[in-house]
Amino acid sequence: MTGSEVPHSFRLAYVPGVTPTKWIRIWNERLPDVPLTLVAVSPTEAFGVLRDGGADAGFVRLPVDRTDLSAIPLYTETTVVVIPKDHLVASAEEVSTADLADEIVLHPLDDTLDWERLPGQPAIERPATTADAIELVAAGVGVLVVPQSLARLHHRKDLTYRPVSDAPESRVALSWPQDETTDLVEQFIGIVRGRTVNSTRGRPAAAEQPKATARAKAKAKAKRPDAGGGAQRKPAPGKSAGKSARGGSGGPKGGKGGKPRRRS
Repeated sequence: MTGSEVPHSFRLAYVPGVTPTKWIRIWNERLPDVPLTLVAVSPTEAFGVLRDGGADAGFVRLPVDRTDLSAIPLYTETTVVVIPKDHLVASAEEVSTADLADEIVLHPLDDTLDWERLPGQPAIERPATTADAIELVAAGVGVLVVPQSLARLHHRKDLTYRPVSDAPESRVALSWPQDETTDLVEQFIGIVRGRTVNSTRGRPAAAEQPKATARAKAKAKAKRPDAGGGAQRKPAPGKSAGKSARGGSGGPKGGKGGKPRRRS
C-alpha cells in the first residue's frame, strides 16, 4: 500500500467460536478513522475468502496452507463432549475417548479437529454443520466432540459439556495472504500480539514523521550563527565593534567622547 492510498476500512474474517471483541476495541481506539468490518465465515470457506480478497485478515483454525498464507498461532482450545444434562457422562468432571466407546459420536462436515480415529460409534449420516449436530444431541441421537468455544456458542439449557482429556485440540490463528501484508495488517498483528501504541513495528510511516521533523529542526537551529555557542556577527560598516573595558565607544584614546561622563 502506497503512502497516497487512503484505506476505507479493514475487513476481518472470523470463524465460529472466535470472539474478536477485545481486539476490535483496541483497533477503534488506535485507528478511529479506519472502520473495522467483521466478516463471519465458516471454517471451510475461511481460506477462500482470504485468497479471494474478501477479507484483509482472519481468525481461522489451524492447519493453514503456508504456500500463500501467513499465520500466527494464538491459542489452543480445550476439547469437550456435548451431552444432554441427564447423560451418564455428565456426572464426571472429565472424560476420555475410551469413555465414549459405546456412544454414537456425531462427526459434522465442518469439524475442525484432526482425528486419527473418531471415538465411539459412527452415525448413519454425517450432519452438515456443527449447529445441526447440536440439534441431534438435544434429540438424544448421539454426542458431539468439539472445541469448547463452539460448545459455548451453541449453548442450550438442556445440554452441557465435559472436557475430553485425550482428544485432539483446536488451535486458533490469525492468517492473511502473504502478498498482502499491508500497513493495516501490520497494525492488527501488533494489536493481537499485545504491542503498545508506541511500538515501532506495525505503525504507519506517517506516525514517525513528527519526531523526524523535530530532530531536523533541532539540528538546523544548532547550525545557525545566532545560536548559543555559535560565531558572532560582524559589525556593520561605520559602527563600533563594541564598548571598551572602561565603558567607552571603543574609539582612540582622547578622542571625542573618550572620557566618561560624570554622574549628576
